[in-house]
Amino acid sequence: MPQKEEIADWFRELQDDICQQLEQTDGKAKFHEDNWDRPGGGGGRTRIIRDGNIIEKGGVNFSAVHGELPSKIKEALGVEGQDFYATGISIVIHPINPWVPIIHMNTRYFEISGETYWFGGGIDLTPHYIDKEQARFFHKQIKEVCDRYDANYYPEHKKWADDYFFIKHRDETRGVGGIFFDKMKEDKEHSKRDIFNYVRDVGKLFAPVYTKFMKQGAKKPYGEDEKQWQLLRRGRYVEFNLVYDKGTKFGLDTSGRIESILMSLPKLASWEYNVVPEPQSNEEETLNLLRKEIDWINI
Repeated sequence: MPQKEEIADWFRELQDDICQQLEQTDGKAKFHEDNWDRPGGGGGRTRIIRDGNIIEKGGVNFSAVHGELPSKIKEALGVEGQDFYATGISIVIHPINPWVPIIHMNTRYFEISGETYWFGGGIDLTPHYIDKEQARFFHKQIKEVCDRYDANYYPEHKKWADDYFFIKHRDETRGVGGIFFDKMKEDKEHSKRDIFNYVRDVGKLFAPVYTKFMKQGAKKPYGEDEKQWQLLRRGRYVEFNLVYDKGTKFGLDTSGRIESILMSLPKLASWEYNVVPEPQSNEEETLNLLRKEIDWINI
Protein backbone atom coordinates (compact mmCIF):
# COMPACT_ATOMS: atom_id res chain seq x y z
CA MET A 1 0.00 0.00 0.00
CA PRO A 2 1.56 3.35 -1.01
CA GLN A 3 2.49 5.61 1.86
CA LYS A 4 2.58 9.39 1.87
CA GLU A 5 6.35 9.50 1.30
CA GLU A 6 6.13 7.46 -1.91
CA ILE A 7 3.22 9.56 -3.14
CA ALA A 8 5.01 12.85 -2.45
CA ASP A 9 8.20 11.60 -4.14
CA TRP A 10 6.25 10.74 -7.28
CA PHE A 11 4.62 14.17 -7.40
CA ARG A 12 8.11 15.73 -7.21
CA GLU A 13 9.22 13.58 -10.16
CA LEU A 14 6.12 14.58 -12.11
CA GLN A 15 6.88 18.26 -11.51
CA ASP A 16 10.42 17.78 -12.85
CA ASP A 17 9.24 15.96 -15.98
CA ILE A 18 6.48 18.42 -16.86
CA CYS A 19 8.73 21.45 -16.36
CA GLN A 20 11.37 19.94 -18.63
CA GLN A 21 8.88 19.21 -21.42
CA LEU A 22 7.25 22.65 -21.20
CA GLU A 23 10.62 24.41 -21.35
CA GLN A 24 11.71 22.33 -24.32
CA THR A 25 8.51 23.03 -26.25
CA ASP A 26 8.47 26.76 -25.44
CA GLY A 27 12.08 27.08 -26.55
CA LYS A 28 12.81 30.29 -24.65
CA ALA A 29 11.47 30.66 -21.12
CA LYS A 30 12.85 28.78 -18.13
CA PHE A 31 11.17 28.05 -14.82
CA HIS A 32 12.14 30.08 -11.78
CA GLU A 33 11.98 28.02 -8.59
CA ASP A 34 11.10 29.21 -5.10
CA ASN A 35 11.55 26.73 -2.29
CA TRP A 36 9.39 27.65 0.67
CA ASP A 37 8.55 26.43 4.14
CA ARG A 38 5.11 26.52 5.72
CA PRO A 39 5.26 27.84 9.31
CA GLY A 40 2.82 25.14 10.47
CA GLY A 41 4.79 22.31 8.83
CA GLY A 42 6.10 21.22 5.45
CA GLY A 43 6.69 23.30 2.35
CA GLY A 44 7.02 23.12 -1.37
CA ARG A 45 8.60 24.10 -4.67
CA THR A 46 6.86 26.82 -6.63
CA ARG A 47 8.02 27.00 -10.24
CA ILE A 48 6.92 29.90 -12.42
CA ILE A 49 7.55 30.38 -16.14
CA ARG A 50 7.03 33.74 -17.84
CA ASP A 51 7.41 35.64 -21.11
CA GLY A 52 8.36 32.73 -23.33
CA ASN A 53 7.82 32.08 -27.02
CA ILE A 54 4.50 30.34 -26.32
CA ILE A 55 3.81 30.64 -22.59
CA GLU A 56 3.01 34.08 -21.19
CA LYS A 57 2.71 32.91 -17.60
CA GLY A 58 2.40 29.54 -15.93
CA GLY A 59 3.11 27.63 -12.80
CA VAL A 60 3.93 24.02 -11.93
CA ASN A 61 3.80 23.76 -8.15
CA PHE A 62 4.59 20.94 -5.76
CA SER A 63 3.77 20.98 -2.08
CA ALA A 64 3.82 18.63 0.88
CA VAL A 65 2.41 20.28 3.99
CA HIS A 66 1.31 19.01 7.37
CA GLY A 67 0.23 20.22 10.77
CA GLU A 68 -2.83 20.88 12.84
CA LEU A 69 -6.07 20.86 10.89
CA PRO A 70 -7.89 24.21 11.22
CA SER A 71 -11.33 23.97 12.79
CA LYS A 72 -12.89 25.57 9.70
CA ILE A 73 -11.51 22.78 7.50
CA LYS A 74 -12.47 20.06 10.02
CA GLU A 75 -16.04 21.29 9.98
CA ALA A 76 -16.15 21.49 6.18
CA LEU A 77 -14.73 17.96 5.78
CA GLY A 78 -16.73 16.42 8.61
CA VAL A 79 -13.68 14.88 10.31
CA GLU A 80 -12.40 14.74 13.88
CA GLY A 81 -8.65 14.23 13.48
CA GLN A 82 -6.23 16.90 14.60
CA ASP A 83 -3.31 16.41 12.21
CA PHE A 84 -3.30 16.48 8.42
CA TYR A 85 -0.85 15.77 5.61
CA ALA A 86 -1.44 17.05 2.07
CA THR A 87 0.75 16.70 -0.98
CA GLY A 88 0.19 17.29 -4.65
CA ILE A 89 0.99 19.11 -7.82
CA SER A 90 -0.94 22.03 -9.28
CA ILE A 91 -0.50 23.42 -12.80
CA VAL A 92 -1.96 26.32 -14.74
CA ILE A 93 -0.57 27.57 -18.06
CA HIS A 94 -1.65 30.81 -19.77
CA PRO A 95 -0.34 31.04 -23.37
CA ILE A 96 0.44 34.13 -25.42
CA ASN A 97 -1.44 33.10 -28.57
CA PRO A 98 -5.26 33.11 -28.21
CA TRP A 99 -5.43 29.93 -30.30
CA VAL A 100 -3.53 27.97 -27.65
CA PRO A 101 -5.81 26.97 -24.75
CA ILE A 102 -5.36 27.55 -21.05
CA ILE A 103 -4.87 24.26 -19.20
CA HIS A 104 -5.15 23.27 -15.55
CA MET A 105 -4.25 20.08 -13.74
CA ASN A 106 -4.21 19.19 -10.08
CA THR A 107 -3.45 15.83 -8.50
CA ARG A 108 -3.33 15.51 -4.74
CA TYR A 109 -3.31 13.26 -1.71
CA PHE A 110 -4.81 14.18 1.66
CA GLU A 111 -4.47 12.26 4.90
CA ILE A 112 -5.79 12.77 8.42
CA SER A 113 -3.66 10.90 10.93
CA GLY A 114 -5.30 7.76 12.24
CA GLU A 115 -8.64 8.51 10.58
CA THR A 116 -8.81 8.58 6.77
CA TYR A 117 -7.15 9.49 3.47
CA TRP A 118 -8.20 10.25 -0.09
CA PHE A 119 -6.97 11.22 -3.53
CA GLY A 120 -8.35 13.99 -5.66
CA GLY A 121 -7.62 16.00 -8.74
CA GLY A 122 -8.40 16.38 -12.38
CA ILE A 123 -7.43 17.99 -15.65
CA ASP A 124 -9.44 20.45 -17.71
CA LEU A 125 -9.02 22.60 -20.79
CA THR A 126 -10.11 26.23 -21.22
CA PRO A 127 -9.81 27.35 -24.85
CA HIS A 128 -10.25 31.02 -25.64
CA TYR A 129 -11.74 29.75 -28.90
CA ILE A 130 -13.24 26.28 -28.82
CA ASP A 131 -11.89 23.94 -31.49
CA LYS A 132 -14.14 20.87 -31.62
CA GLU A 133 -11.40 18.61 -32.94
CA GLN A 134 -9.04 19.71 -30.18
CA ALA A 135 -11.72 19.10 -27.55
CA ARG A 136 -12.46 15.69 -29.06
CA PHE A 137 -8.79 14.67 -28.92
CA PHE A 138 -8.46 15.92 -25.34
CA HIS A 139 -11.45 13.94 -24.12
CA LYS A 140 -10.42 10.80 -26.01
CA GLN A 141 -7.04 10.83 -24.29
CA ILE A 142 -8.69 11.25 -20.91
CA LYS A 143 -11.21 8.48 -21.55
CA GLU A 144 -8.45 6.05 -22.48
CA VAL A 145 -6.80 6.65 -19.10
CA CYS A 146 -10.08 6.34 -17.22
CA ASP A 147 -11.08 3.12 -18.99
CA ARG A 148 -7.90 1.35 -17.88
CA TYR A 149 -9.21 1.44 -14.33
CA ASP A 150 -13.00 1.57 -14.41
CA ALA A 151 -15.54 2.00 -17.19
CA ASN A 152 -17.52 4.31 -14.92
CA TYR A 153 -14.67 6.72 -14.27
CA TYR A 154 -14.93 8.77 -17.46
CA PRO A 155 -18.69 9.46 -17.40
CA GLU A 156 -18.71 10.04 -13.65
CA HIS A 157 -15.59 12.20 -13.52
CA LYS A 158 -16.51 14.12 -16.68
CA LYS A 159 -19.87 15.04 -15.13
CA TRP A 160 -18.07 16.04 -11.96
CA ALA A 161 -15.85 18.37 -14.00
CA ASP A 162 -18.85 19.84 -15.86
CA ASP A 163 -20.52 20.61 -12.55
CA TYR A 164 -17.39 21.80 -10.76
CA PHE A 165 -15.86 24.01 -13.47
CA PHE A 166 -19.06 25.98 -13.89
CA ILE A 167 -19.31 29.73 -13.44
CA LYS A 168 -22.74 29.94 -11.89
CA HIS A 169 -23.12 33.70 -12.06
CA ARG A 170 -22.34 33.58 -15.81
CA ASP A 171 -24.31 30.39 -16.50
CA GLU A 172 -21.40 29.01 -18.51
CA THR A 173 -18.71 26.38 -18.11
CA ARG A 174 -15.14 27.55 -17.69
CA GLY A 175 -14.11 25.68 -20.83
CA VAL A 176 -14.59 22.26 -22.41
CA GLY A 177 -14.14 20.47 -19.12
CA GLY A 178 -12.22 17.26 -18.65
CA ILE A 179 -12.37 15.18 -15.49
CA PHE A 180 -12.54 16.00 -11.81
CA PHE A 181 -12.60 13.65 -8.82
CA ASP A 182 -12.26 13.93 -5.08
CA LYS A 183 -12.23 11.84 -1.90
CA MET A 184 -11.28 8.66 -3.75
CA LYS A 185 -10.08 5.84 -1.52
CA GLU A 186 -9.96 2.06 -1.59
CA ASP A 187 -13.19 0.09 -1.94
CA LYS A 188 -14.22 -3.43 -2.94
CA GLU A 189 -13.12 -2.94 -6.55
CA HIS A 190 -10.09 -0.66 -6.19
CA SER A 191 -7.11 -0.81 -3.85
CA LYS A 192 -5.20 2.24 -2.68
CA ARG A 193 -2.50 1.26 -5.17
CA ASP A 194 -5.07 1.17 -7.99
CA ILE A 195 -6.26 4.66 -7.21
CA PHE A 196 -2.71 5.99 -6.89
CA ASN A 197 -1.89 4.48 -10.29
CA TYR A 198 -4.96 6.16 -11.77
CA VAL A 199 -3.81 9.51 -10.37
CA ARG A 200 -0.32 8.86 -11.77
CA ASP A 201 -1.66 8.14 -15.26
CA VAL A 202 -3.77 11.28 -15.21
CA GLY A 203 -0.63 13.21 -14.28
CA LYS A 204 1.43 11.61 -17.05
CA LEU A 205 -1.19 12.68 -19.58
CA PHE A 206 -0.50 16.37 -19.11
CA ALA A 207 2.80 16.96 -20.91
CA PRO A 208 2.22 15.05 -24.19
CA VAL A 209 -1.27 16.47 -24.62
CA TYR A 210 -0.51 20.10 -23.84
CA THR A 211 2.80 20.30 -25.70
CA LYS A 212 0.87 19.04 -28.75
CA PHE A 213 -1.59 21.93 -28.37
CA MET A 214 1.28 24.38 -27.89
CA LYS A 215 2.88 23.30 -31.16
CA GLN A 216 -0.42 23.35 -33.05
CA GLY A 217 -1.53 26.83 -32.03
CA ALA A 218 1.64 28.83 -31.41
CA LYS A 219 2.17 29.82 -35.06
CA LYS A 220 -1.45 30.57 -35.86
CA PRO A 221 -1.97 34.26 -36.75
CA TYR A 222 -4.12 36.52 -34.61
CA GLY A 223 -4.98 40.20 -34.32
CA GLU A 224 -6.11 42.73 -31.76
CA ASP A 225 -9.70 41.44 -31.77
CA GLU A 226 -8.58 37.92 -30.85
CA LYS A 227 -6.25 39.29 -28.18
CA GLN A 228 -9.04 41.31 -26.59
CA TRP A 229 -11.28 38.24 -26.56
CA GLN A 230 -8.49 36.27 -24.89
CA LEU A 231 -8.27 38.88 -22.13
CA LEU A 232 -12.02 38.67 -21.55
CA ARG A 233 -11.90 34.86 -21.33
CA ARG A 234 -9.02 35.15 -18.87
CA GLY A 235 -11.26 37.39 -16.80
CA ARG A 236 -13.78 34.54 -16.57
CA TYR A 237 -10.94 32.27 -15.43
CA VAL A 238 -10.07 34.70 -12.66
CA GLU A 239 -13.71 34.90 -11.57
CA PHE A 240 -13.92 31.14 -11.18
CA ASN A 241 -10.66 30.77 -9.29
CA LEU A 242 -11.38 33.53 -6.81
CA VAL A 243 -15.06 32.78 -6.25
CA TYR A 244 -15.48 29.01 -6.53
CA ASP A 245 -12.18 27.11 -6.59
CA LYS A 246 -11.85 24.83 -3.55
CA GLY A 247 -8.07 24.61 -3.82
CA THR A 248 -7.77 28.37 -3.56
CA LYS A 249 -10.06 28.40 -0.55
CA PHE A 250 -8.15 25.54 1.13
CA GLY A 251 -4.85 27.33 0.62
CA LEU A 252 -6.17 30.55 2.12
CA ASP A 253 -7.86 28.78 5.04
CA THR A 254 -4.67 26.88 5.92
CA SER A 255 -2.48 30.01 5.73
CA GLY A 256 -0.76 28.78 2.60
CA ARG A 257 1.84 30.71 0.63
CA ILE A 258 -0.17 33.40 -1.15
CA GLU A 259 2.14 33.68 -4.18
CA SER A 260 1.76 29.94 -4.81
CA ILE A 261 -2.00 30.01 -4.27
CA LEU A 262 -2.56 32.84 -6.74
CA MET A 263 -0.07 31.68 -9.35
CA SER A 264 -3.08 30.38 -11.33
CA LEU A 265 -4.07 33.92 -12.27
CA PRO A 266 -2.98 35.29 -15.67
CA LYS A 267 -0.52 38.13 -16.13
CA LEU A 268 -3.19 40.21 -17.85
CA ALA A 269 -6.99 40.00 -17.98
CA SER A 270 -9.85 42.39 -18.68
CA TRP A 271 -13.51 43.04 -17.98
CA GLU A 272 -15.65 45.00 -20.43
CA TYR A 273 -19.25 45.95 -19.95
CA ASN A 274 -21.89 43.76 -21.63
CA VAL A 275 -19.83 42.28 -24.45
CA VAL A 276 -22.07 40.71 -27.12
CA PRO A 277 -20.23 38.83 -29.90
CA GLU A 278 -21.08 39.35 -33.55
CA PRO A 279 -23.60 36.82 -34.91
CA GLN A 280 -22.00 33.68 -36.39
CA SER A 281 -18.55 34.75 -35.18
CA ASN A 282 -15.92 32.49 -33.60
CA GLU A 283 -16.61 34.27 -30.34
CA GLU A 284 -20.35 33.54 -30.49
CA GLU A 285 -19.69 29.90 -31.37
CA THR A 286 -17.42 29.56 -28.35
CA LEU A 287 -20.03 31.03 -26.00
CA ASN A 288 -22.68 28.68 -27.39
CA LEU A 289 -20.45 25.70 -26.57
CA LEU A 290 -19.75 26.66 -22.95
CA ARG A 291 -22.40 24.24 -21.66
CA LYS A 292 -22.54 21.18 -19.46
CA GLU A 293 -23.11 17.64 -20.72
CA ILE A 294 -21.64 18.03 -24.22
CA ASP A 295 -20.41 14.72 -25.63
CA TRP A 296 -17.11 16.08 -26.87
CA ILE A 297 -15.89 12.74 -28.21
CA ASN A 298 -18.83 12.45 -30.59
CA ILE A 299 -19.59 16.10 -31.24
